[in-house]
Amino acid sequence: MTEPLTPGSYLRPASPAEAELEINRSRFICYLQPVNGREEADRFIQSIRDRHPKANHNCWSYIAGAPNDAHQWNFSDDGEPKGTAGQPMLNILRHSDLGQICAVVTRYFGGIKLGTGGLVRAYGQSVQAALEVLETETVVPVTPIILSAPYEQTGVLEQLINQCSLSRCERIYESLLQIHAEIETHRLQQLRDAMEPWQHLISLETPDD
Repeated sequence: MTEPLTPGSYLRPASPAEAELEINRSRFICYLQPVNGREEADRFIQSIRDRHPKANHNCWSYIAGAPNDAHQWNFSDDGEPKGTAGQPMLNILRHSDLGQICAVVTRYFGGIKLGTGGLVRAYGQSVQAALEVLETETVVPVTPIILSAPYEQTGVLEQLINQCSLSRCERIYESLLQIHAEIETHRLQQLRDAMEPWQHLISLETPDD
């Protein structure tokens, strides 16, 4: 996690992780899971509910996409007093700067009430404990593109592929040569700049066009 990240990239879980704490006789088991979207997060939450049908609570929170995409955030207190579980869990995830991550904390009540402040600390500590054993990997956002040019510009297209590190390249031979590829999103402007001398011959299509 000490290596510098490229612009727009972020860290996500490389594999699941879990940790268990006992606080005033209550068991708090935190499960962390990499997810790609809200639907995957919802399925993971349900799998933990199915795994612990006798638990008192299965509280959860997730950041199902990039860390700064608030549309991909969600949480639930699952019957705990409002604001004592899901939101504190989400706060810990947000401060971790991780994306594509779902956290579920399963609680088995031990007979001693923790109070509002105690619950906030317990759920936050549970997520933090799991984060401490979590392995991460880098996510580099990519954009699908199509480059089109006359066949005489084949050499220029191949030069652009190498210069801008295009990946998953597929060459389609029609009236024009088309290159269907992916580019790291932060390199798009680099590609546009490199194309400038040939902009009257080479066209670029992106999903935003």
